[in-house]
Amino acid sequence: MRVLIPLPDHDFDVTEVAVPWRMLTQAGHDVVFAAERAGTRPEADPRLLTGVLFGQLGAEREPRRFYGELTESAAFRATVSWADADIEDFDGLLLPGGHAPGMRQYLGSASLQRQIARFWALRRPVGAICHGVLVLARAQEPATGRSVLADRRTTCLPKYMERTAYFSTAWRLGRYYRTYPAYVEDEVRAALTEPGGRFERGPRTLTRRGTATDDTHAFVVQDGHYLSARWPGDAYLFGRRYLALLRSAPGREDGAA
Repeated sequence: MRVLIPLPDHDFDVTEVAVPWRMLTQAGHDVVFAAERAGTRPEADPRLLTGVLFGQLGAEREPRRFYGELTESAAFRATVSWADADIEDFDGLLLPGGHAPGMRQYLGSASLQRQIARFWALRRPVGAICHGVLVLARAQEPATGRSVLADRRTTCLPKYMERTAYFSTAWRLGRYYRTYPAYVEDEVRAALTEPGGRFERGPRTLTRRGTATDDTHAFVVQDGHYLSARWPGDAYLFGRRYLALLRSAPGREDGAA
């Protein structure tokens, strides 16, 4: 199958892109990356590769290795543009996150939101993790003007995680961990018709992450063709569940698998 992963020019999360990419390609699927301008070679948040603060809080060793392999791949060097991508030509859509300032290019793109709303209407697998859920919260159904997430169960980056990261590093990094004045969770909740019943925060955690072999500390939410996760610590479980979602998806109307 063909899966589209839109990215900003820079500052996306290393783990949330590299881990699902690795799983998808190992399973034999084609991954196509999209940027605002075709041919742009995106770059991850550099702090996540070297350590956010005193060498800590960055991506783990294995996702960093996957990212190194990703950057050498032909698909990563041949991005298509958000606006020109033929949405109906893809079997799945995956929306990663990231919190550094460069993410605003991707999170706030009206043209990308329109493309995502078109893909959502096809009812094919959509996965979003962390700040990536914001793109869906902001994408609107043309007929109703409501968020495509309005009636869906979802998770995203929990407010307590975003707040803790910000207050513990602001003395050195300023607003690095606050992409927007509003918290991600607050904006996502506001897009839901019943935020009290549809938003799922998951178990509290700040440092414990799921791994390639242990999902104990990971959390995802699936509602129909939509899968969401909270942060990089959920990336491995998110990748596995997204693969399962692709496998269970019905064939395209044109007969393609």
